[in-house]
Amino acid sequence: MSQKPNLIRDKTFEFAVHIATLYKKLKQEREYQIGNQLFRSAGSIGANVEEAQAAQSRKDFISKISIASKEARETRFWLRVIEKSELIDLDLSSFLNEIEDIINIITKIIKTTSEPVAAK
Repeated sequence: MSQKPNLIRDKTFEFAVHIATLYKKLKQEREYQIGNQLFRSAGSIGANVEEAQAAQSRKDFISKISIASKEARETRFWLRVIEKSELIDLDLSSFLNEIEDIINIITKIIKTTSEPVAAK
């Protein structure tokens, strides 16, 4: 079953796949704790975006997408910790750029969806 294109769903899925490769590298370097934290929060972004697609109401949608926003910000935090502490020898700028894009898109979705519905 093929779903129609959805920018944020597709971006968060691809990001989770990219994070999986970083997670693998962290495990190779025996950085299990921070790797687990990063993998958990990054995966949760896409999982909550996916759940939001089946929201039962506007309020439910905003709730799920807001959780995705929080997880994205946590993911950005862990990426910055890894980068600053130099735990692994890897340029994380592409990961940081991706998460910034995701945060910006999710923020715009929340703002747009939270606006009052115009009366017809």
